[in-house]
Amino acid sequence: MRIGIVCPYDWDVPGGVQFHIRDLAEHLIRLGHEVSVLAPAEDESALPPYVVSAARAVAVPYNGSVARLSFGILSAARVRRWLNDGRFDILHVHEPSSPSLSMLAAWSASGPMVGTFHTSNPRSRAMIAASPILQPGLEKMSARIAVSEYARRTLVEHLGGDAVVIPNGVDVRFFADAEPDPRWRGGVLAGTGAPATIGFIGRINEPRKGLPTLLAALPRILEERPGTRLLVAGKGDREEAVEGLAPGVRAQVEFLGMVSDEEKARLLRSVDLYVAPNTGGESFGIILVEAMSAGAPVLASDLDAFRQVLDGGAAGELFPVEDADALAAAAVKLLGDPERLRDLREAASRHVRRFDWETVGADILSVYETVTDGMPPVAEDERVGWRERFGLAARD
Repeated sequence: MRIGIVCPYDWDVPGGVQFHIRDLAEHLIRLGHEVSVLAPAEDESALPPYVVSAARAVAVPYNGSVARLSFGILSAARVRRWLNDGRFDILHVHEPSSPSLSMLAAWSASGPMVGTFHTSNPRSRAMIAASPILQPGLEKMSARIAVSEYARRTLVEHLGGDAVVIPNGVDVRFFADAEPDPRWRGGVLAGTGAPATIGFIGRINEPRKGLPTLLAALPRILEERPGTRLLVAGKGDREEAVEGLAPGVRAQVEFLGMVSDEEKARLLRSVDLYVAPNTGGESFGIILVEAMSAGAPVLASDLDAFRQVLDGGAAGELFPVEDADALAAAAVKLLGDPERLRDLREAASRHVRRFDWETVGADILSVYETVTDGMPPVAEDERVGWRERFGLAARD
């Protein structure tokens, strides 16, 4: 099958949607399918062979964060060229409700099309206001996928229609087989008597990732568990993040910067506890699945999406959102109870199998096969399209 996938966000700046698309593409390629991914990207030399650049991205406020997207005349022309060159059996667009390549592709194409919705935003006035613009592209879709029940609910309430829920996928074995790194390994699970380590992975200066809540909890954790180290992996201003912390507390925070996939897996295999203190805007929580796959016990804020990923709290513990005192109390209790940490790890290892790409990929392929049955390939839609939407004459 020839499969075209559209990524809305900048490929040069990794995030959950990009990782999902990358892993899906590589899973499909391993199965023998031909896959091409269209994405915003500036550094074309660093792209995998299956990714095609569609111009640079620009920063746009979106869903409580800042997304890097491509949108406009040049991007639309490149979308059309990619569609014509690809002659895909199916087109899979991600986040088609964002002002991005995905929206342009939905406007420009006809034929078998699947949309995947990642965003969870129960009160998006912008999405409601944009509904008339979005509907022509959404109506072309033969099937819709939501990565969680909360992403599905956002779609239903804001744009109408429905979607099948298929979660984000993870290569469980990749994380499970990673070797712990001695630099990051804590002593609680290892039983060595060494200080505990807590892990956090995310953009440091993005408020909804919740690092300030974790840092606010750290003094209490250190008071009860002296020597505990907080390992922070991600991009951002380190000095700004720890501003205001006492020197002794700051000394226990180790910033690792951006880490590779291999380093991330080794980090998650090494820590005694992974903490996800996110404050909102999450439709799934792929990092929780990665942590569970690696055997890291998880403590997460009680967001609806996180509760679902953690099997209602059976595969990881939850604390009230933005409650630093509750986070500290839960972390201290867990780090003092190795048996409970091992129980969480075992429960997570059973639960996480539902998110493995062998399962998730099969579900997505089933959708593809349903919508392509007896259908001609994807083609450019020659009806009123992006040119008129931009108020321009029909020309490249």
